[in-house]
Amino acid sequence: MGVEITKILKKSQAALLERWMKNQLADMGLREDLMSNEDLRAESEELINALVKSLNEKNLSEPGSSDFDHVIEILGGISISRARQGFSPRETGLSIISLKEALIELLQESVTDPKELVDISLKLHRLMDSFVITTFETFIKGREEVILRQTDEISEISTPVIRVWEGILALPIIGTLDSARTQVVMESLLTEIVESGSSVAILDISGVPTVDSLVAQHLLKTVSATRLMGAECIISGIRPEIAQTIVHLGIDLSEIVTKATLASALLYAFKTLRLEVRKPAVKTSF
Repeated sequence: MGVEITKILKKSQAALLERWMKNQLADMGLREDLMSNEDLRAESEELINALVKSLNEKNLSEPGSSDFDHVIEILGGISISRARQGFSPRETGLSIISLKEALIELLQESVTDPKELVDISLKLHRLMDSFVITTFETFIKGREEVILRQTDEISEISTPVIRVWEGILALPIIGTLDSARTQVVMESLLTEIVESGSSVAILDISGVPTVDSLVAQHLLKTVSATRLMGAECIISGIRPEIAQTIVHLGIDLSEIVTKATLASALLYAFKTLRLEVRKPAVKTSF
């Protein structure tokens, strides 16, 4: 039986690839906007080659066999690649399930003994189900990596340090301020203070939806770190509801300069640096 399944797979390897390709292309989830048919065929052929080369009667009942290490490696690569390309878990899982269906169809046409067919089919089902589970697990890891990378990129984009004037920096904060993001804010702000030699930094929290005790503590840490670098820190964007919340929580911001708007904070920064902005006189000609 072992020799027979090996011979069947090697003899019908090309037919197996075509069956699997047909199954995958029939699934509406496999979209050409994410992967071309040529890339799909190359990916599928690589997996089938590895499976046919490693599968035999001895390891057919042993999904954890080291014989399948290369198959698992290829499956992992497919899963992570599809997670990054934007495929859903369902689309990725169905792709491997459709390979199992192609294998079973091939066996049904090649194995004439009913008992032998049932025995091989059951073993093949268990083996392929194990591969499907591996695919899902790896896909989840790949999707988590994508989410973490996107979160880091969003954090960097949403915390830009702007040089609004010589010696004056502004950092508009949009969204919730948690511990991880506070660290990003502080690092970005302190780095820019050193590079620009600025002496005034404005933290604008107009885009922060709510301020609780935890958010306030994060703000205080950022202010303290800024002062240690020798720069004055101003907090702007204190809306009436935020002011009420801060008072209700008993948070002491008396030692910190706070302003209602970014414009007010910028005006205060000008006065601190003894800068004055004037409109040019309009000359009239007769």
